[in-house]
Amino acid sequence: MLLQFGKVAAKFDATDPFAREAVAAKAIPTAFKFGVPDKSQLQFFGDEAADTLFWQSVDTLKTLGGEAVSINLEPFIQAAKLLYGGPWVAERLAAIKDFYRADPSRCLPVIQTIIGGAEQRTAVDAYEALYELQRLKRIADAELSKVDLIITPTAGTMYSIAAVQADPIQLNSNLGYYTNFMNLLDYSAISLPSGFRVSGEKQGLPFGITLFAPAFQDAALLALGDRWQRQLALPLGATGQPFPLEQMAVMSPEVSTIDVLVCGAHLSGLPLNWQLTDRNARLKQTTTTANAYRMYALAGGPPFRPGLIRDDKQGAEIEVEVWSVPSEHFGSFVAGIPAPLGIGKVQLRDGSWVSGFICEPYGLNGATEITQLGSWRAYLASK
Repeated sequence: MLLQFGKVAAKFDATDPFAREAVAAKAIPTAFKFGVPDKSQLQFFGDEAADTLFWQSVDTLKTLGGEAVSINLEPFIQAAKLLYGGPWVAERLAAIKDFYRADPSRCLPVIQTIIGGAEQRTAVDAYEALYELQRLKRIADAELSKVDLIITPTAGTMYSIAAVQADPIQLNSNLGYYTNFMNLLDYSAISLPSGFRVSGEKQGLPFGITLFAPAFQDAALLALGDRWQRQLALPLGATGQPFPLEQMAVMSPEVSTIDVLVCGAHLSGLPLNWQLTDRNARLKQTTTTANAYRMYALAGGPPFRPGLIRDDKQGAEIEVEVWSVPSEHFGSFVAGIPAPLGIGKVQLRDGSWVSGFICEPYGLNGATEITQLGSWRAYLASK
């Protein structure tokens, strides 16, 4: 559903002078690299529990196939300071100037301080800040180019309402330490729940991380975020309710669907997954086949693809995903499957059968058996 909302929001609007055509997202590879800021550049503002949870999050990202790479966060932080310390506050004043100038007292004192300060900014200030931002973006983009994405805390800590009211400018600046540069540097980002503090005065309160990448990578980040949430399966905040793994795949009851098993390039986050998401398919289940299948890396590519063959005597369990595809789109999905692959019936470990990718025997010519690895993701990681 989020992907569908995203497509609506990203639709080009010719009447909007700032609109631009979206660029297709590049799938985040199974074995990906993610940037981790140097410890000296991270700020948790005295929140030791948040510090611990962040490094646990780095380890979680590694379990999803990521390789941690140290990056320099300084140019990003310097860009963040321009948001409120530079002339960009003038844009906010421009949006409400008639309201504000008629009676500034109708705004909270902190708003008067921040937005009112824009009255002192000049056109020269604006151009100088634009030049500085462009300089910082060139450096930041170079850091981002080293990896597929970067992980940071969403916020280094959290504050009570009373604390923010007592020192609103500084504490809000602290809260924006990892986020104020996102729009200025033109990046896409997703915030994800990552755990709960288990000690200290904030015990029981949540912590989250942000994954960010170049512009228009929203769909790729959402796909990785889906894997992240399924991996952690955290309870739903203070409600204590369990994470709804199965309900996430439920569609409206009036939508007829066909379950389709995928085991290769159509898996979440891989190069052909868009052929499912563009048809409004939903991930229903991550599971394995029955202990009766062999997997091969087929010759040719890209995209590189596996072949699944049933073998009751020498088979094994193979990791797979089951997607619910709207019936109206099932035909076009199947029509795009190239030989030697096709759709047949595949047995899951619970004994049930679903429609899924199978391979014609002749397709094994020149193929490499990878059954022992147990999954296509493991094979890609091994390469």
